[in-house]
Formats: sequence, structure tokens, C-alpha cells
Amino acid sequence: MTNDLRQYLQLLEQRQQLRRITVPVDPDLEMAEICNRLLAAGGPALLFENVIGSPYPVAINLLGTVERVCWAMNMNHPLELEALGEKLAKLQQPKPPKTLSQALDFGKILFDVIRAKPSRELLPPCQQVVIKTPDLDLRQLPLIRPYPKDAGKIITLGLVITKDCETGIPNVGVYRLQLQSPTTMTVHWLSVRGGARHLRKAAARGKKLEVAVAIGVHPLIIMAAATPIPVDLSEWLFAGLYGGGGIHLAKCKTLDLEVPAQSEFVLEGTITPGEVLPDGPCGDHMGYYGGVEDSPVIHFHCLTHRRNPIYLTTFSGRPPKEEAMIALALNRIYTPILRQQVPEIVDFFLPMEALSYKAAIISIDKAYPGQARRAALAFWSALPQFTYTKFVIVVDKEINIRDPRQVVWAISSKVDPSRDVFILGDTPFDSLDFASEKIGLGGRMGIDATTKIPPETDHPWGDPLTSDPEVARRVTERWQEYGLGDIDLTAVDATRFGYELDPAFRWR
Repeated sequence: MTNDLRQYLQLLEQRQQLRRITVPVDPDLEMAEICNRLLAAGGPALLFENVIGSPYPVAINLLGTVERVCWAMNMNHPLELEALGEKLAKLQQPKPPKTLSQALDFGKILFDVIRAKPSRELLPPCQQVVIKTPDLDLRQLPLIRPYPKDAGKIITLGLVITKDCETGIPNVGVYRLQLQSPTTMTVHWLSVRGGARHLRKAAARGKKLEVAVAIGVHPLIIMAAATPIPVDLSEWLFAGLYGGGGIHLAKCKTLDLEVPAQSEFVLEGTITPGEVLPDGPCGDHMGYYGGVEDSPVIHFHCLTHRRNPIYLTTFSGRPPKEEAMIALALNRIYTPILRQQVPEIVDFFLPMEALSYKAAIISIDKAYPGQARRAALAFWSALPQFTYTKFVIVVDKEINIRDPRQVVWAISSKVDPSRDVFILGDTPFDSLDFASEKIGLGGRMGIDATTKIPPETDHPWGDPLTSDPEVARRVTERWQEYGLGDIDLTAVDATRFGYELDPAFRWR
């Protein structure tokens, strides 16, 4: 297991998944344009060593493929993420063990929780250099501006850390910050997020909210911060569960907050409740520029960093982007948790092209009429992030939900729109979704693409077409004899089936 960002970069370089760019590159537009093209092609991570306007190198696209996300989690295949999800499912909704083996298994999980508890580091690397006002100038950081109509330079992969003033439980979120002055930035978070909740509580008590921003942490900690977890659980504990051991934390220099001790940079500041500035427009994950919103202002008064620090960044936009790869990994992790809450669900998939949460495809082991509709309704309420899913397509368990050809076939052959499509109107919705008639309020659609059984239909369903098992076996055995052994049946060229996958579409 790599311990920090630097070791993870070394791992990528050893596996020939890191390219060093030594020529001067501008963080204003140019850096994102280069990365965008590589993201569309599933290309390597980048380390820009000569950044115009800043003395610090910039790492980007570290999580630009599902493979690299798995490496960050100390895994090699996405299916391994489901084993982690099974462990988390047992922790979120523990059941009394009925056998000795179940008791032993749960005891192992509890031991993992004990090992995952964070520890305090007294001489943390993240505080090797300390800069306080009046010497602090955020413009020295290599903040990127990804798109030409963006209002300003942004921080995108900083862990924004706050604390509940009543319970003392911290929240670690990944929110966008926009530069406003040499010492101030606005933070863009939804009202349901932990940081916004902490700010409301601080305002009710007439207090400022302390905020720390940790930049350049191990990607595994970013995964933990992006995971939707119950309010009373700590992202630090989840990071320890993900990594198999507790992470090292350090107390901030000027705040009563803790940050990852191996962070490359740490910003320390406060928010005065009610103080806001216009934030945006800025390119967002929907593929458009978001609107201008009055957002809380963070006044930073201290910056600490490691010696020779590395700045880590990313940016949002139409997939594929790093956030989409993170979402695909979280999809795998949360599959067992969803199965535990909705037992008839066999599998579910959030396609990247549907912005990783706008459309869900669910397969079920259908046993009774109306079950597909029940599964769709249960999905929408299973986890908070599914609240913003617009389309839920339910198919039979035999359908490979990660093969769009099979899904489209199921919809086309098994759906009568007058019977199998249902719409829920005027539900709470994502404020970034411009398709909604009213911002923050929109509809949802469920599509039952399962085989219908009485009384869903009053006529028998046709038998599916299948090969004769004996003939299929004989053909497999004689494949080389036919002279066809050089044909790779697993390689699929989409253009041969009429698809036109324009690579420019993904980054334009």
C-alpha cells in the first residue's frame, strides 16, 4: 500500500502510467486542454514540472481510468471493490450472527475497524514550511482555470474539512473553491452537504466556522471523502478501512481541526456566517457552465506545505473525467450495500455517459408482478446520492447491464410505454440540472424492461432464442479445425455495428 501522493506517483511511473512534462505549460486553459485529450483516450497521468507563474509542479489525471482508481485502493480489478462493499454493508446494517463462522467473520470486520482508527503525528511533513499573513498569497499556487468562460482559478481536489460545533464530528468533503483575492476563496457546496450543515450550526451559535483545505493527499483518502456515508461516521475511519490501516493525522497550526499528515499543502481559514461573494460561472460535471451563485467566503490566514510540494488537481466536465472514474469505483463498492437494502437487486450500474448518477440500470431476480416498479422506487430512497437520479431502467438478471446493446434490446423488446413507464413529477432535484423546468425541482422516470408475468400481461411471453447446447459445445471444440482460431471473439469494434464513436465529442 502506498502511503502518500508521492509514493502513488512512483507506483504509476513504475507501471508506465505517468508522463512527466518538462516544457513550460500554463495552468490557465492549456493544462486542462492537454489533459482533456488524454482523458478521452484513457491516457496516462501527468506531472507538469515547469508550471508558468508558480514554483510548484502539478499532478493531474491520476484517477483517469478505473484501473488506476483500483491501484489507489490497493486492488487490481473492479470486482475486488465489491468485496470491500460487502464489508461496509455489514458495518452499516449489522445483523446478529447466527453461526460461529458468521460470528468469526464479523469479528474480523470489527478488528478491521479498530485497525482503521486514525493516529496523530507530532511532526507532520505537511507542516515543514509555514506561511502566515501578511506573507500568504494564494496566487503562488498553480491554480487551474479549465474553460475559457470560467470566472476564475479554482481548487478542485482539496479536502475541505470542517467540524460540527455541537458534536465535534468532522466532515471531509471535496468541494470546488474559486479564487477571489490573494487570501480569500469562495466555496461551492450544496445545502445538503456536511460543510453547509456545519456552517448553519455555527451561524446559529454566532460563531465563525473553521475550515482547513488539504491538497495533495493520497487518492485513497479522496475516495473516502467522496463516499456518501452516514452523518455520524468519519471519513478518516473510512479511509482507514479502504487502506487497511489508520491514516496519520496532524493538528492544524491555527485551527482546532485535523488534516492528513502527509498532505502536500494545507490551507487554514475561517468563514464568517452570512459573508458571501459571487461564485461562478464555472464548468461543471453536467457539461455546461454553472450559474453564478452567492457562496460563502473563506478567509485564509495560514498555509503550510511539505518541502518541494506537489500540487494535485483535476476538473469537471462532460465525461470521461476523473470524477466519473471515481463514481464507477464507488458504484462497485456500493453494490453490496444496495443489495442489502433492496434484496431483489442483483446488480446496478451508473453509466459514465449518464454523468455517473443521472441514469441507473438495475437488474433484478424477478419473482412477482410489479417488482420492477418496487425496485425502482426503493433505489431512489436507498442512498442520498440516488435522490438526483432521473432515469431508472429495470431489467432481468440475465441482462448484462454493462453492455448497452443488451440494455437497449431489453427496452425495445420488453417495454410497452403505456404500461411500463411511470413518472414522478416535482421531486427535489439537482440545482445544476438545466433540463428541469424549475431549478431544484424535477421529474423522475422508471422503465420496467423486465419480462412480464400475469397479471402484468394477459398473453404468454415468447420463448427466448438459444443455441442447442450440444451443437454449441461441438462448435467450440472444432473452432481451430474450422481455421478460425486467429479471430478474437472478445474484441468488439463498435464501428462494425453502425456506431460512430467520435473521440472529439468527449473533450470538445
